[in-house]
Amino acid sequence: MSISENLSHIHREIGPAVSLVAVSKTKPVEAILEAYHAGQRVFGENKVQEMTDKWNLLPKDISWHLIGHLQTNKVKYIAPYVSLIHSVDSIKLLSEINKQAAKHNRIIPCLLQFHIAQEETKFGFSKEEAEIIIQSEEYLSMQNISIVGVMGMASFVSDENQVRQEFKSLNSIFSYLKNSFFKSSSDFKIISMGMSGDYQVAIEEGSNMIRVGSSIFGTR
Repeated sequence: MSISENLSHIHREIGPAVSLVAVSKTKPVEAILEAYHAGQRVFGENKVQEMTDKWNLLPKDISWHLIGHLQTNKVKYIAPYVSLIHSVDSIKLLSEINKQAAKHNRIIPCLLQFHIAQEETKFGFSKEEAEIIIQSEEYLSMQNISIVGVMGMASFVSDENQVRQEFKSLNSIFSYLKNSFFKSSSDFKIISMGMSGDYQVAIEEGSNMIRVGSSIFGTR
């Protein structure tokens, strides 16, 4: 199937309540434009340089999401335009995003990334670490970031039950943070979990934002 047919299929499958981030990392501009002309406006990249190059070349009504691990020294390059940063995994990074956003008179939406997988290679907070940060004076003084939800990646395993339990744990963390710290925030509403191989399970466990690449663009 073509990129536009793949997009139509996924949108029919997930329904209007779930946002689709088309993961366009390593994909050429032509492929992104094909998705764009099919109506897709939200694209995810995991490398700052590649995302910035594409932002310069492509239509300005695209929402660019940074979904990969973000180093503090790279924040300044995406601060003028990034729509959502999925991968906030330290107070140091949050502070740098706040600082660079202020320079552009912006409030940058961010997701807190949680370590829900059993694999050691994944980045992210524990629930306890996030609690400490959310209650810290440093975080409470930040005027140019907005925490709008959570993100996590399940283990890359074939055991659906394990994947389901990991997604369930992220949904549980989201609910806890919402009720404890973000009750009055209508913006705190995103649960970003699920990729090409597991987004159906993620949606069943409460995801309302999925990050899908190969099911749209084909395998790399």
